[in-house]
Amino acid sequence: MTDEYVGASMKRLMDFLAAILGLLLAFPFMVIIAIVIRCTSPGPAFFVQTRVGLHERPFKCLKFRTMAFGTPDVASHDASTSWITPLGKRLRLYKLDELPQLINVLKGDMSLVGPRPCLPTQSAVVFERRQHKVFAVRPGITGVAQLDGIDMSEPARLAFADRKYVDTRSIRG
Repeated sequence: MTDEYVGASMKRLMDFLAAILGLLLAFPFMVIIAIVIRCTSPGPAFFVQTRVGLHERPFKCLKFRTMAFGTPDVASHDASTSWITPLGKRLRLYKLDELPQLINVLKGDMSLVGPRPCLPTQSAVVFERRQHKVFAVRPGITGVAQLDGIDMSEPARLAFADRKYVDTRSIRG
């Protein structure tokens, strides 16, 4: 076994255990959020979108729906702010719309920390990440680029920041 394999296995185990704990603690709030979404706007409480994951495999990313039902399936930076529901604005502000992604972590589609998953249609982001070998790691609920304020509207800068994470990641951080 290589050190990289052991490190990846430990990170996966830590992600899995943290996701279970997070879901246990957040479950009552998630039920309330789902009910409030359903009561305040038509459509489902959850939003399911295909994203690009580990080794460029597509997966279904789960989120609470923050936009009006039936809006176009586009990247966040391309979405009109008028599409976002009043409750959706609050959920996004506090990142509560991303709580269902803990299920993606349990399933192994995502990690707690890693490059944010992009849409398959974001060809410039996919190209840059492919060039920087960013798809060698699981995407995360949060990542270094996101914390640095870099979004997917800057594909080259994003891929560079994501690669920096890939090169410096460890179990400790």
